[in-house]
Amino acid sequence: MTGRLTTEQADFFRKQGYLSIDEPVLSEDSFAALRVHFEELLDRWTGAGGSPEHMDVPHFEHPSLFRWLFDDGVLDIVESVIGPDIALWSSHFISKPAREGKRVPWHEDSAYWGAVLDPMEVVTVWLAIDPSTAANGCMRVIPGSHVNGYSNYEAVADPSKEVFSREIVASDFDESQAVDLVLRPNTCSLHDAKLIHGSHANQGVDRRCGYTMRYMPTHVKFQPQVREGRQAAHQVYLARGKDHAGNTYGDPSKVNEAWMAFG
Repeated sequence: MTGRLTTEQADFFRKQGYLSIDEPVLSEDSFAALRVHFEELLDRWTGAGGSPEHMDVPHFEHPSLFRWLFDDGVLDIVESVIGPDIALWSSHFISKPAREGKRVPWHEDSAYWGAVLDPMEVVTVWLAIDPSTAANGCMRVIPGSHVNGYSNYEAVADPSKEVFSREIVASDFDESQAVDLVLRPNTCSLHDAKLIHGSHANQGVDRRCGYTMRYMPTHVKFQPQVREGRQAAHQVYLARGKDHAGNTYGDPSKVNEAWMAFG
């Protein structure tokens, strides 16, 4: 398998379910342009009353983001771990304001997506927009926990302080094994969809933002379970190579009008 990562890096990802990459992902000019674009989107989003932690699937409304979602620097990393036939599953800006950014409870992405992807094979590129540190609530992972992907969940104590309303039952994993993923801007981490991960609230003086860019090999079948409704309006996009699952792909040059119709 070819790609941007070394054999050792790719093997570490497969064994541990995550990987930190301490080198620039995008060119300097491309990353600078992404930061400018993000700030514009954030101002618009929060100005309309949106939570900065919940800027989900922004590429549906802003196809300009495909400039970075389909960047060779990103896709070459992804190809190293899933192969040359790549589809974009989703993307999400998660921005934690200084001193008040919410905690992300311990979770597996697969617990939210399991019904619509077969098999559950998704890798997330978590691209740091800002410095991501222990002080401002960097991502934390439980190494090797991606062997399951469907843990038991319970309600969080105070949903107003959390990004999600439920979290993995504490007895299902050993939090003392958690690793902090500290990142510089324009570096990234990868994590498997079944990996247990989360983050503390931002109690620091600096904002913490990352762009989660989520990809799947094209042998994964996207099969929404709702025929009418927002889930059915979700689109996947062919990023590189060819399809192997009979998926229908969205047009990256166009707004996802079906999704936007739900407001």
